[in-house]
Amino acid sequence: MTELWQLGALEIASAIRNRETTSIAVLDALRARIEQVNGHLNAVVARLDDSATAAAIAADRAVADGAPLGPLHGVPITVKENIDVAGCPTTHGAAAFGQALAPREAPVVERLRAAGAIPFARTNMPDFGVRAHTDSSLHGRTHNPWHEEVTAGGSSGGEASAIASGMSPLGVGNDVGGSVREPANRCGIVAVKPSTGVVPHASSIPPEEALITYQLMLAQGLLARRVADLRAGLLAVAGPHPRDPLALPVTLADPGPDARLRIAVAAEPAGCHVDPAIAAAVRAAGDRLAAAGHIVEEAAPTGYERTGDLWAALLMNDFRVLLPALEGVIGPGSKAYLAYAQELLPPLDSATVTMMHLERHAAELHWHRFLSDWDVLLTPAGATPPPRHDADIASLDGLRTALDLLRPLLPANLLGLPAAVVPCGTAYGLPVGAQFTARRFGDLTALAAAQAVEDAHGLVTPIDPVRSADGDGSPGLDEAHSAARG
Repeated sequence: MTELWQLGALEIASAIRNRETTSIAVLDALRARIEQVNGHLNAVVARLDDSATAAAIAADRAVADGAPLGPLHGVPITVKENIDVAGCPTTHGAAAFGQALAPREAPVVERLRAAGAIPFARTNMPDFGVRAHTDSSLHGRTHNPWHEEVTAGGSSGGEASAIASGMSPLGVGNDVGGSVREPANRCGIVAVKPSTGVVPHASSIPPEEALITYQLMLAQGLLARRVADLRAGLLAVAGPHPRDPLALPVTLADPGPDARLRIAVAAEPAGCHVDPAIAAAVRAAGDRLAAAGHIVEEAAPTGYERTGDLWAALLMNDFRVLLPALEGVIGPGSKAYLAYAQELLPPLDSATVTMMHLERHAAELHWHRFLSDWDVLLTPAGATPPPRHDADIASLDGLRTALDLLRPLLPANLLGLPAAVVPCGTAYGLPVGAQFTARRFGDLTALAAAQAVEDAHGLVTPIDPVRSADGDGSPGLDEAHSAARG
């Protein structure tokens, strides 16, 4: 029998609406699941027991009264610790911000509540989201439920680990360099980074202003186990908001469930040293889509490899402005990461920055034309299997490798494009994610392609955490990392 904690967000909402269960029963089931598995994972770092209980009781009363119900009515959700929840600390994963209470909700939380969702727990992240490994100076390290010795990804690693292990059906994070898609890929779940400007963002915790690259590249995203839940969540949070001048009144076009998609496949994009087993899983996903009637061919935008270089150079050059302020509040792991990043990516003069922004826009124009001929581009969501903890801060080469394995994710950030990640197989006993990148504001098209893979491949989570200490860790871990080094 399926347990309540195993259900997806829309399944939970339907069961509550049809009086097959109650919001309080679901909340209790998720709390029990946290008690069961979070000690192995350290994904959930705070619980909102009082407010969530009150909201669940009110949600059940609304059902009993026959009141209008939102699409996510009564569904408990999790929220990354750099997104404001009124009355809770917005810690950014840093000990120095442990008591930084938010006086009001972020727009995404406000809108998810309006759709009926109930924030009931907060999830872990690296200090200020700096790393693609989730290790917080305030809360410690999050483990991957597939194998405790490898990273859960970052910076939304707490969300991905919690959702993959059944502690939450739906969560919110953010993505400036793969930060919802990278951990989703590592943990075997689904995620969407919307187009820049589709989902509003605002915070009451200083600094409220955003760097130029964050204005261009950052998006608030969602993570779940089912693509349909991402779609419902995205439609609930999208649209302009009085607190965000960059949020746009965009109508997202839906290709429909029977659309025949034009899919370009780049299983080994230029400049990305993709593990052969991962490339094979992505090609197999393309084959399943072709068998389902979609138009699938090998193709990729030219200059793909340059997008990652531009992303890293522009973002780090911008981020240097914040380094003096971060020095006194950031934890040792993120501090080591930034030290290597400064060595790897030297400062740029203003003329070089201007030329790089011109080059970025040229790439934007080229990808726009390419994605006018194709509905989506299918690539891996990561170049290699998940690395071991702290591989990114072991040395300068460790950081270089960490940035290289992110390369398939970075064009969507650099160019403000929507991208969705969905599990498409396994390699070395660890999950492999396929990524679909669409033309700007083609968010629902990216999700439609991800849904087609989910329909063909099936679900791989929730799973029970695999503990290598028990001697039954995921097979092939040493083989995977040997292959990555090779």
